[in-house]
Formats: sequence, structure tokens, C-alpha cells
Amino acid sequence: MAYTDIDDPSAYFQPKTYTGNGDSADDTNAITNDGNSDLKPDFLWIKRRDYDNGHQLADSTRGVTKFLGSETTAAEYTQAGRLASFNTDGFTVQSSSGAFNAENEPFVAWQWKANGGTTASNSDGSLGSVVQANTTAGFSIVTWTGAGGVRTVGHGLGVAPDVIIVKNRSTSTQWGVWINSLADTDKNFRINSSGGEIDDNLWNDTLPASTVFSIGSAAEVSGNSIAYCFAEKQGFSKFGGYTGNGSADGRMIATGFRPAFVMTKKDGTGGWFIQDIKRGIRNSNSGTALEANTANAEADIGATGYDIDFLSNGFKHRQGNTYTNASGSKYIYMAFAEHPFVTSTGIPTTAR
Repeated sequence: MAYTDIDDPSAYFQPKTYTGNGDSADDTNAITNDGNSDLKPDFLWIKRRDYDNGHQLADSTRGVTKFLGSETTAAEYTQAGRLASFNTDGFTVQSSSGAFNAENEPFVAWQWKANGGTTASNSDGSLGSVVQANTTAGFSIVTWTGAGGVRTVGHGLGVAPDVIIVKNRSTSTQWGVWINSLADTDKNFRINSSGGEIDDNLWNDTLPASTVFSIGSAAEVSGNSIAYCFAEKQGFSKFGGYTGNGSADGRMIATGFRPAFVMTKKDGTGGWFIQDIKRGIRNSNSGTALEANTANAEADIGATGYDIDFLSNGFKHRQGNTYTNASGSKYIYMAFAEHPFVTSTGIPTTAR
């Protein structure tokens, strides 16, 4: 019996909290990860925790000077002197920037490994793409220049992705998010928005395949665009949906691992709530949540009703908050592992 595809999730995903040290433009701050394995990030998502600074999304395909914000429709911006490098086990920020390294201020970084910054041209689709893929972890970074009309784009995963997060880098557009639990193949969420799923022409009403995903004429995919693609890997990642029950004894969402990171979104008005093991999750009435769709500072979980347990085999909501666990409401989620429920050699993990 295959219990997990990945025994040590920290080789492919790690959250990390750090404190800024910048009081001048040339200050540097080398952040070293503390997981079981070294992780050189290829997709780095940074958020200041205590202040309304925007989310900063960078990746090794675009380089250390290019950033997008999950909470905004703005085009990619270029800024040197903020992110200095992707390191062998972490990254280095610099300057006194409030969004990266403000002195004595708290930050969180979520990090995924692709292919160490090495990209390849991909001709699987009718539109050529540049792909940086990690087929073991089920993650790829895909860029392309749109030509309008219906096209297919190669993603490099070798299996159909379960999540695609897309943005036009060169102009102001919405983000687009497709996830495997959506009922309609042309439905789409917007990670910069608190709204529910919409129907537009991002995916040409076509499910993604093992080599390509389809795009339509929507602005999000018709320009100089980027996509972060994820495919489920047993014991490491899980994506899907659940129905809330409005109770302090919420549903247990089985993932096959003890989560390190969970992001949930209501199919209706509500934020994209991110919770992780580095910001206080110790089960019930503890920890903090951030919203991917706003620049807001993090909120205390117990005070706002987002109580959640991270269990050895999934997660469980502990309040009937409308944004995470309202009775009968539909939600989507993305989760990444701290530890598989059972290792490949049959050794079980335990809950916190």
C-alpha cells in the first residue's frame, strides 16, 4: 500500500516566519528555513503580518526584481533592492522596505520548490510556454505570451493539474483560479476578490489534461501571463471542496497528512483565509489568519471565529463562522503537508 508519495514535505514546501532588520537601504536579512530538508524556494510569497502591506509574490522564473500582489489587479512591478536572492535553504531580503524587511516587524513567507530556477521551452500546447516543473511535488510555474483566441498551454506536470492560479503580468486584470471541485469547467475564482465563483472565458470550457490546459479570450490569459499549477500528491498536497455545518464540531476534512498550510475560500462573499503552523496553530482558539485577497494585517483566530484544528490526517473547523464553516455553504481549500499521515514505510504521525 502506498501511504505517501513524499516522506519529507519540507523538501518541497515550507512556511517561515521572520523579523525584519532593515533600518537603511543597504541592510540585508538572510532567512534560513528550519525544516528537515533544505529548501531553495522557486515560488516565494511574503506578507508582513502586523500592518496593511500588500502580499509580495516572486518566483525564480521571473527573477528577484519582479513582483505580483495577490490582493490587487495591478500588473507586475519591477523593484530592485527588496529581494536579494533565493538561497540554498531560504532567501535574503534587503533594505528597510515595509513589505519585506521593516526593522523589528514580523513577516511570514510561504515557499514552494519547482526546478531550482531552471526553465524549459514547452511545445505541448498550441501556444508555446516556458515551464519550470517539479513533477515529484506536483508544482509548475508556467509563463507565456498570449496571442488571443482559444489556445492550449503546456504545463509540464505530466498529470492534469488540480489547481491553476493565473494572472496577466503586463496589464491590470483580475487573477483567475480554477480548482478541481468546481462544478463547471469554465467557472473561476479570483484570488484578489472576496466574491464567489464566476463564469467567464478563461478555460474555454475545457478541463485541464495531463500535458496542457486550455485558455480562452479573457484578459487574464491573453497577454504576458503566468500560471502556478498544482497537482495533488498523496501525503503532500490536497485540493478540493467541503460543505460547512455551522457547528463548533465542524467537519473533519481528510487530507492524508498533518497540514502545514491551509487556505480556504467560501463560494460566495468571503476572504481567502490562510493559516499555517508557524503562526500559532496549536489547535482551538489559537493562531492567526491572513487573507490573500486583502493587504490587511493578520487577525487573531479565536477573536474572529476562524478556529481550526490541524490534525494528523487533515483539518477541522471549530466555529460556525460564515466565512469558513457556515451551515450548508460550499468552500474550496488548498492544503500542504507538514508530515504525511503515514510514511512510505508505514510509520504513522500524530496530531498536535
